[in-house]
Amino acid sequence: MPLVRKTMGLFIVMFMMAGCAELDQFAKNVQSSMPQTNSLGKIIAGLKEALSIGTGNAVVDVSRVGGYFKNQAIKILLPQEIQQTGDLLRKFGFGKVVDDFEHSMNTAAEQAAPKAKAIFIDAITQMTFDDARRILNGPDTAATDYLRAKTSIAIAGLFRPIITDSMNKVGVTRLYKQMVEPLKRLPIASPVPVDLDAYVTEKGLDGLFVMVAEEEKKIRRDPAARVTELLKDVFGSMRGK
Repeated sequence: MPLVRKTMGLFIVMFMMAGCAELDQFAKNVQSSMPQTNSLGKIIAGLKEALSIGTGNAVVDVSRVGGYFKNQAIKILLPQEIQQTGDLLRKFGFGKVVDDFEHSMNTAAEQAAPKAKAIFIDAITQMTFDDARRILNGPDTAATDYLRAKTSIAIAGLFRPIITDSMNKVGVTRLYKQMVEPLKRLPIASPVPVDLDAYVTEKGLDGLFVMVAEEEKKIRRDPAARVTELLKDVFGSMRGK
């Protein structure tokens, strides 16, 4: 009987040793996968933080006085339909009228821009893991492209009534009439009517996303733009810096 117990004990010890070896390997496998999971979560958190900071900076930039008008990359110019009209007016000494009209359109966009921030934050909050993976594996403006697809309609819907109100206050329509009035005395065709509200809304949106893209590129490429520890950690490791 003692021999049987001794033999059984030996088998149990051997089984436990084999089991421990298997458990040890299993534990190693789990441990090796855990950093990947944690890393993915950290990268996604970093991406969301980057987007929150980047969109916030972009909104601030375009909302300031001259945010559109003084930035040649996003300045709202005359609509194509009346470009020729503007050129003619400048030749006949009415350049200031054209400049004032352009300035009024840009001012309207600057006043509407702050409304975009809340929509951006909502889209960033709702970002899924799959969204984040596509963005991280995409080009340097992948996040901007994502936000544009998710938010353009909503932002345009907020922009337009504000732009309409702002254009009324700064006198866009009045300045437009002043701009085209002198042409009525010239033997040329009248300018094509333009939906100025729609035009400024569209161009205002385009300019905003140009600035969001610039902010995204900075954070991806420039260590100085990574203003939090999470951004430094995530984007520094992604870029090998």
